[in-house]
Amino acid sequence: MKNIRWGILGCGNVTEVKSGPAYQNVKGFEITAVMRRNGAKAKDYANRHGIAKFYDDADALINDTEVDAVYIATPPDSHMYYALKVANAGKPCCIEKPLTPSYKDSLTIYESFKEKNIPLFVAYYRRSLPRFNKIKAWLENNEIGDVRFINWNLSQAPNKFDLSGVYNWRTDPKVAPGGYFDDLASHGLDLFTFLLGNIIQVSGLSLNQQKLYGAHDAFAAHWLHEAGVTGTGSWNFGSNHSLDRVEIFGSKGKIEFSVFEEKPLVLNKNGKKQEVFIEHPKNIQLHHVENMRRQLVEKNYRHPSSGLTALHTSWVMSQIVKQ
Repeated sequence: MKNIRWGILGCGNVTEVKSGPAYQNVKGFEITAVMRRNGAKAKDYANRHGIAKFYDDADALINDTEVDAVYIATPPDSHMYYALKVANAGKPCCIEKPLTPSYKDSLTIYESFKEKNIPLFVAYYRRSLPRFNKIKAWLENNEIGDVRFINWNLSQAPNKFDLSGVYNWRTDPKVAPGGYFDDLASHGLDLFTFLLGNIIQVSGLSLNQQKLYGAHDAFAAHWLHEAGVTGTGSWNFGSNHSLDRVEIFGSKGKIEFSVFEEKPLVLNKNGKKQEVFIEHPKNIQLHHVENMRRQLVEKNYRHPSSGLTALHTSWVMSQIVKQ
């Protein structure tokens, strides 16, 4: 089968190592064009990564006949605008997470691609990482018995941008109403539905404790998975203590891990402790991109992170942030 030629909208930091090279390193994929509104930066990215075309106009890239599929890597408030253009062009699409800042807009994107029967992927790449698939295997093998509940505590200190007052789209409520919660907590909550099934009830609260920026910075939530597993979480981005700890408790043991930190997975079972370390690939979206290739060429394979799964995560997030 011919190579699938990708175009990237928004070749910023996330595409430098995490994602962009993965599209070039997966057999059967190639990047033929990139776009940034700053044409000079688009040209620089294309030259450094050996990409033939660069644009400063999104429509030109989307409608380029040598672009078969589009990866949208722009800030989330522009995702719907570009995604609907890609859907109208009839091309498969991968969108950076979160799908959009609102459930309503996420639903609009999902329905547009569903109506046209066009593949839609979302870059919740943890669903494809071997590290987290090991946890899923432990759960499916009943290593900790019947799963009872899950708890996640994520806290961080304000960074230099927060303290300086320099503009950061990640804390601009017009772009990301939940601030760092949108950017970071979405990864974990999406992963939990992958591991434990969809969430059917969720309630939460959010507020701005520090007043360093417009978006909220403190969150708490509790939820219920469809299989009866309960969940709780707290996220704070103004603490002096950094913590990223997830605990899944079962009738016979416990699994402990981090969503973002590369620490060992810990399985406590029958009084015995087992630690497993699984390294991430250098280009962390590699397996995610490989799985997109599988769906596009194999009739019976379905990628673990689709428009539908990301839509569900958007709904969960909206219930906590209270949009």
